Amino acid sequence: MKRNVFSLVVAGALMVACLSGCGSSSSKTAAASAAAGSAGASSSASAIKIGGIGPLTGSAATYGIATKNGAEIAVSEINAKGGLQFELNFQDDEADSEKGVNAYNKLKDWGMQVLYGCTTTGSCVAVAAESNSDRYFQITPSASSPDVTSGHDNVFQVCFTDPNQGKTAADYVAEKGLAKKVAVLYNNGDAYSTGIATAFASEAAAKGLSVVSNTTFPDDSNTDFSVQLNDAKSNGAELVFMPIYYTPASLVLAQAKSMGYAPMFFGGDGMDGILTLEGFDTSLAEGLMLMTPFNASSTDEQTAAFVKAYQTAYSETPNQFAADGYDAIYAIYDACQKAGITADMDHSDICDKMIAAFTDSAFSVDGLTGAGMTWSTSGEVSKAPKVVKVQSGAYSNMD
Repeated sequence: MKRNVFSLVVAGALMVACLSGCGSSSSKTAAASAAAGSAGASSSASAIKIGGIGPLTGSAATYGIATKNGAEIAVSEINAKGGLQFELNFQDDEADSEKGVNAYNKLKDWGMQVLYGCTTTGSCVAVAAESNSDRYFQITPSASSPDVTSGHDNVFQVCFTDPNQGKTAADYVAEKGLAKKVAVLYNNGDAYSTGIATAFASEAAAKGLSVVSNTTFPDDSNTDFSVQLNDAKSNGAELVFMPIYYTPASLVLAQAKSMGYAPMFFGGDGMDGILTLEGFDTSLAEGLMLMTPFNASSTDEQTAAFVKAYQTAYSETPNQFAADGYDAIYAIYDACQKAGITADMDHSDICDKMIAAFTDSAFSVDGLTGAGMTWSTSGEVSKAPKVVKVQSGAYSNMD
């Protein structure tokens, strides 16, 4: 069933327990780092202990903070219902695999029973190997590579996978007739970016699109994209597909404008948040299209209530990562209810019951990022990506 967000309860609780509320992005990061332990949940001995992992500091902190904030809102709502209670302890991994494993071990020592995370793919792959061996149920809100779940029956995803996103993007471009000549620009040092780009290029060719430029850059600290943009421009690319995060994307858009190159730009879900990037001129993103399962501008009751609660608690508009985090906690809650899980159960018993619940054909979750979400035995979620377009500094649904 659809969620009813208890805005006043959530706002009151989170204004006290908020880890990354008001202020600049740097102050949010510092606050989150300082309070990376248990927050926003019941501290009762009868609460199920959920361990969370993601970057609260470092270059990817925006994503970790968002998934954490979304999860906190869900936990506060669930605990306000009475009955089954959750306690969330979220640890910082700085989007680093080794630190992710260290955070995981801290959570084990704390008494974790279910693992929520990791936020980023690299850390999630490393931690998944550990959680599988130790038999902890793990669900990630945003790590989208198939490597996260491969060989791990205990690991499930809320976000759609990289290959699915790349294929769907190419299908959309072809079916809507957006372009015939396309360029692909991606980060070859990032599994997320590479996975989407590879699938997009393959499907684009199968759909009769001409990939006239396929260029890369080494990491998200890259600041000069003139070579890549000139290659796309000289080869007549009408659309540039760039499955990259919004920080490098903001530089690409600025440099394209400075060189007088104005193709259609199309991004993946990692670009969600570009409109709130500090210091970014949002007019540069006018016409940008991206795939995301969540649109904070939507007027549907569930989304509007969540956005209101999030803005009250954190003084900012939630992005897709926050919505995925919210949905992940509710997926845990619904599965616990279905499986009859209680706080006195051993983590390995909980793991077995959660796997059975998630893979039951009758189990589905209605969330912010998809209605009727179901999961395969491989841990992959089934839900349809959506395409939005930036118009007048806001997202507009394309379909």
